[in-house]
Formats: sequence, structure tokens, C-alpha cells
Amino acid sequence: MTASDHEARPGGPPPRESRSEPREYASEPREIGSEFHWDPAVLLRAEQDGHLPAGHKLFATGCGAMSTLLRRLALPGRLHVPSFFCLGVAETLSADMPLAWYRHLPDDRGPRLATLTAVPGDVVLAQNLFGREDGAAWRDWIDTHPDVTVLEDHSHDPFGPWAGTSTAQYAVASLRKTLPLPDGGLLWSPRGLDVPGPVGEPAEGAHLKLAAMLLKAAWLDGRPIAKHAFRDLQQRGERTLLGSAAPPSAFTAAVLPVLDIAGLRAASTGNAQALTALLGVQRFVPPGAAPFRVQLLSPDEAERDALLRHLASHGIYAPVHWRQDRGSLWSGDEAAAALAARILTVPVDHRCTPTDVHRAAELLAPRLKSARSAASSSARRRVGPRGIGV
Repeated sequence: MTASDHEARPGGPPPRESRSEPREYASEPREIGSEFHWDPAVLLRAEQDGHLPAGHKLFATGCGAMSTLLRRLALPGRLHVPSFFCLGVAETLSADMPLAWYRHLPDDRGPRLATLTAVPGDVVLAQNLFGREDGAAWRDWIDTHPDVTVLEDHSHDPFGPWAGTSTAQYAVASLRKTLPLPDGGLLWSPRGLDVPGPVGEPAEGAHLKLAAMLLKAAWLDGRPIAKHAFRDLQQRGERTLLGSAAPPSAFTAAVLPVLDIAGLRAASTGNAQALTALLGVQRFVPPGAAPFRVQLLSPDEAERDALLRHLASHGIYAPVHWRQDRGSLWSGDEAAAALAARILTVPVDHRCTPTDVHRAAELLAPRLKSARSAASSSARRRVGPRGIGV
């Protein structure tokens, strides 16, 4: 995996600045974002004890782990889902429990617990949105609602301080969002309750994704690999893997205990902080947390989509978390849907070098400056959530 320079990330995997440009794609800019490839530099020199939470079970996906838990609990009520959440996961979980929604927006203000109407027999899905929550509001709510089951989703910072100090009955994390793994979903109980395990054989999708990771590594090293060869494998693998409650691949099970998670988190955090500083964007990050990349807001959906295309044309593949189509399953929260139409995530993860971060900033800065100038000259200025670049 390409990494930041070593001085910027003490204890992390060694830098990979010496990689040659792919021969077949020598004219393409260095890629930022997109799917992980495999690089053994992300491994520790020895297995780390206490790496994973006690009593955990490992699944192919976090969604599959949540679905398995809900079926095991078989509670009669509703599943309360944050209004700014992955709707694909929500739709899958709706087969296990009827859904209700409460407001949680990406504005550094945390969940609006006044909109949460959970009662005993319900399950509340709490999330550490973009790894920028400290969990304090949820700890207080859990203390005052001891008869309501809470399942925390720590996918955006699986090994952060909130995950390590949770008081919820259950917690889950999808690992392949932040770690260079083809699959992996972690389920555990911070209270030491029994949790169900996976069923069946490892999912074929994980094997396809691993093949894609290996081919991408060869492509980055300049081997004569066509880009579509690993992209097709990756996409097929992801479609096959979605929602799987199977065990993880043998690769993920073997590699997870020896991943340099501290180094990966430090590298990602350093890159996110560097980009926000270069852009002049202030973001709240709890002490010890590793924020999930950098989120920015555009003035409207058309501007956001134009920016996505602009970045992609320069080899920066920014995802959207998460689109809400009012014509199908959605949260019913107009504020959440409006933000979903304007937001994008700049993928400055642990693979980025300082040069990558500066290149992203140089591409983004003129667009942000133009948007700010247009907004300041208009009497109908749109006020964005606190802490997000507008």
C-alpha cells in the first residue's frame, strides 16, 4: 500500500514513494482513493495481543453481522436508524425489523436524541459518523434507558476511543472501509454478552476482491495489467459479498491480527488533518479519534457532481456518503437528504503521500474559493453545518 512519508507517520508502514508509474498508464495521474490494493508493508513484525475486542466474532461483512444479531435477538419492536446512514444497509436490515428513523446529521452536533422515540423491545442503531463522535451523548442516553438495546456502528473508526470505551450492549464494525482487507465485519459486546457467529462457508466475493487487490498491486508496480481486469473483479466481488453473514475469508482472518492498525490510523489522521489545514476547513475531532477522510459540502447537487467528475479526471475518486433517493427507501428527513445531495468524501487515507495531499488541495481550493465567493455575494447565502467546508 502506498503510504505517507515516514516522518509524518511515526510507527506506520514504511513509505512507498519509489513505486514506478504503471507502464501501460504512464500518462495517468497517480490514483487517490478507489479500492485498496495489497501491500505487506502494512503488517506488524509480530502478532499484537489484545488487538481485537474480547469475545468478538468475525463475519464477512458488518451488515451480515448486524442482521445475524437482530435475528438472534428477535425483539418485537422497531430498529431505529440514523437519518444520515447507508440506505443499502438499512434496506437489508429492514427484512429483520421494521425501521424507524431519528435525526443524525454530519454537522458535528451529534444525534438529535429528542427525535429518538425508542421503547423497550426496540433496537437503536447508533453510529460514529465519519469517526468524529466521542460517544458521550450515547453513554448518557444508555444510562437513562437501560431497557432499550443499543447496537453501535463503529465502521468509520473501528479501533477508536469510543469503540474502546463503549457501554452499549452490542457493537459492530465493517473493517474493509478503513483497512486493506477484502472483507471483514467485527461483532462484539462491550458488556460481555454472548454474540452469534457467522454461518456457512466464506463468501466467494472475498476471494474475487482479494484477487483484485493483488492485481491492482501489480498494476501500481508497472506490470502489464489492464485496469479493467481488477476493477471487474472488485465490482463482482463487492456485489457478491454485500450483506454476507458468512465467515471471513482465510486471508482476512490470518492478516487482521498482524495489521499495523495504529500506524494505519495515524497515517489517515495525519493526512486528513493536513488536507483540512491546507483548505482552511475546521473540523471537530475527539482526542485519539481517526476521522474517516475529509467531508466537504458543495452549494448544491449539480456542483457536487461536477466536482466529483473534476476530481476523477485527475485520478481522485471521491465517494458519496450516502445518496438518498426519495423515490425508494429513504430516511424521510429532508435535512439529511439535502445534505446527502451536497456532500462528498475526499479519500485522503493512509495510502496518500504528502504530495498526494497537496495535489488534492490544489484541485479543491479554487472550487471552494469560488463557492465561498458566490455565497458571500448572495443575499440568499446557504449556511452549511458547522465544521464542514462550504
